Amino acid sequence: MPKITGYETHDVRFPTSLTGDGTDAMNTDCDYSSAYVTLLTDSDLVGHGMTFTIGRGNDIVCTTIKAVADRLVGKDTEELFGNMGKAWDHLVADPQLRWVGPEKGVIHIATGAVNNALWDMFASLKVEAPLEAHRRLHPCIYPAYVTSAGWLGYSDEKISPHGFNHFKMKTTSAAGKLIRSLIDDPTLLPEGVSPRDPESDDLKGKNAGPTGSCLAEIKPWFIEEPTAPDDILGHATIRKALKSSNIGVATGEHAHNRMVFKQLLQADAVDVAQIDSCRLAGVTEVLSVLLMAAKFGTIVCPHAGGVGLCEYVIHLRYVQRSPVPPCNMERNVLEYVDHLHEHFYTPCSINARGRYNVPSNPSEGYSIEMKKESIAEFEWPNGTYWQGRRKSEA
Repeated sequence: MPKITGYETHDVRFPTSLTGDGTDAMNTDCDYSSAYVTLLTDSDLVGHGMTFTIGRGNDIVCTTIKAVADRLVGKDTEELFGNMGKAWDHLVADPQLRWVGPEKGVIHIATGAVNNALWDMFASLKVEAPLEAHRRLHPCIYPAYVTSAGWLGYSDEKISPHGFNHFKMKTTSAAGKLIRSLIDDPTLLPEGVSPRDPESDDLKGKNAGPTGSCLAEIKPWFIEEPTAPDDILGHATIRKALKSSNIGVATGEHAHNRMVFKQLLQADAVDVAQIDSCRLAGVTEVLSVLLMAAKFGTIVCPHAGGVGLCEYVIHLRYVQRSPVPPCNMERNVLEYVDHLHEHFYTPCSINARGRYNVPSNPSEGYSIEMKKESIAEFEWPNGTYWQGRRKSEA
């Protein structure tokens, strides 16, 4: 089997702050960015991986990725693929690098990029034969909730259902009422789809009743990250207080490792666990959280509101062990944002019913290989886009 001989990193930043993508109360100026790595071998075998930031600091992550990836140079891929858990342990075991975490912050998301690249390399060797059988079993699988409808920087005109029946919105009363009206408008349903009974088993509890003047018209299924992301007891207190109002609590986008999820689950602090494929340290750590959530019977709705994350989560849904019956897919929904997919060779896609399509190319690995022309255009600071922008601003 090939040996890993080196790696390449790229600091790729997209100017999404110009269009308001990603804006919320905390993040008002987001340039969606990829700290991107390619693992190289002494053969044609390569592995692509990344983690996600919103601009400044992406260079720091790229530098850290190099330090982590160094630990794989010279390693035999057969040995690594033979025990991916052990390979992950090796990545996080450098005592000096570990000191600047441990297992959190920049060092952890950099580890995630490298671990994701290793899984991409491994997956490119595997042919997923069950794809067609899986599609026949669930012809409209993987429902998505759309976040693009709710960015605070968007005008009312940009808010549109586009076939989705799950929406994430930022907390402004006007936008919330508008999105609620779109959800409840039967004329906006896809062709051939009838309105559904909110009291059915699929939807019961997902449209909260009146909960006070500020939320009575919006009726949310859950509120996301209502306090600091690592405030486990705070989430538990809020969840308990909202129980009588039939509103759930979700968090996890900023949960920096599996231990935070372990405590959230043990403290009965969340109704929905939102794993992030780039905040956690790669597929290996994600798997541990999925297993814990299955044990506790907690719904998992992955976060995917950034460049490359949608391409990742469709694969993670394969291995998710849902706490609801396999044919009831209405609660384990995946986040979707409708931008930047064109920069990947094998982008994810959404059908007319607001559901992810199953990846059909058995050689695409983890679906994260970025187009070379996109890297050349948007690499910071000397990509052609950024050079041109500096000239125009001068």
